[in-house]
Amino acid sequence: MLIIPCPHCGPRDEIEFACGGEAHIARPLVENKISDAEFANYLFIRDNTKGLFLERWHHSAGCRKWFNLARDTFTHEIIEVYPMGSLPKKASARTSYSSSWRRGTLAEKAAKTGKHSQTEGRK
Repeated sequence: MLIIPCPHCGPRDEIEFACGGEAHIARPLVENKISDAEFANYLFIRDNTKGLFLERWHHSAGCRKWFNLARDTFTHEIIEVYPMGSLPKKASARTSYSSSWRRGTLAEKAAKTGKHSQTEGRK
């Protein structure tokens, strides 16, 4: 069993948590123009990496907050815990983030474009 260091409650048994899958998947907005194939990639394709993997976790039996975790799926070593909406700080986790095939997908580019234009509209 893993001992997961909740950033809000401290170390707890894995049984208190629910894994939310792969972290840092950009969600395309309704107004984004992407193909059905690109949307299918966003919706269904998930990495199953042997080695360093960035995951989302929910402390479902504790504080009920979400956070990200960089974990080695082979050794189960937890490299880093960091807040939702931010990027990992450790070099190995940052490399894992930037080398992901998702960084170049149309879904991610469309989502970033959508966020950018939404921000401009609020100014």
